[in-house]
Parts: sequence; C-alpha cells; structure tokens
Amino acid sequence: MASASDFPARGKVLSAQDNVVVFAPSNTNYELRLERQGGGPDAPAIPSGVVLDAVLRVTGRKIWTVPSGGNFIEPIYGPPRKIQGRIRYLDEGQMVVQAGTAILVKLPQDSEAFDLARGPLMVGGLVNVSALPNATIEVLGAAAKRV
Repeated sequence: MASASDFPARGKVLSAQDNVVVFAPSNTNYELRLERQGGGPDAPAIPSGVVLDAVLRVTGRKIWTVPSGGNFIEPIYGPPRKIQGRIRYLDEGQMVVQAGTAILVKLPQDSEAFDLARGPLMVGGLVNVSALPNATIEVLGAAAKRV
C-alpha cells in the first residue's frame, strides 16, 4: 500500500539560512521558499546545489475540484500559496498533488473549506488548493545526514 512519503519532490536546495530553505524542483523554474522541518541549531546542514529528494508540505485552506487547467504553483518565487494539479495519493487526512513537483497537502478539518463542484476528491482528479502560510520541507535520505 502506498503512502504519502512514496511521492518525494526531487530538486536542488539553492540556499539554506537558519530554518528557511529555497528549493528548486527539477525540470521547473520554481524557487520555493520553505521552512525546514526538523531544523534547529543541532540539525545537520542541507547541501546546496545537489539533487536530492524531499517532502514538501502545505496545509490546505480551501480546496476546489476543477474541470481543466494545468499543473502549477503560485507564485513561482516564494512560499507556495496556490497549487493546482492531479491527485497522486489520497487518504482521509492528506493528499499528494502533482503540480510541477509533488506536494503533500494536509486536508482542512472544516467541511466548508471544500468546493467539490466537479466531483469528489479522487486519485487522478484535478484539484486547486489555496494553502496556508508556513509551507515546509523535509529532506529525505542521505542528504539529510550530510554535514
């Protein structure tokens, strides 16, 4: 059975200062400003300029099912605010949206936050997400352990 961590985002860290990381997903022009999950003074350094896998997380504020459109993240530079793409994974509390890169979206608790005019959330369906601030990145694998 698949889980959300089976859909990592691949890309390069352009810079990392304190707990703020600028991540450039592979094959895109995006430069996403994210907070480092598990950061702090004792956390290992994140290597810059090396291709690595990471989990990008946002919390959904409002979610729409949409009939058409492309996969994108807005803005191109900065913290992700709007994400649109196909659902690759879905469970009762989260989904992975392919929007230029894989982004794990925590689903809102309030049923009023969903506008499902184009049908229910389902794997393969197109969705548009308005995200709360404080998107995070968790670097996976050996890159997280390097100093």
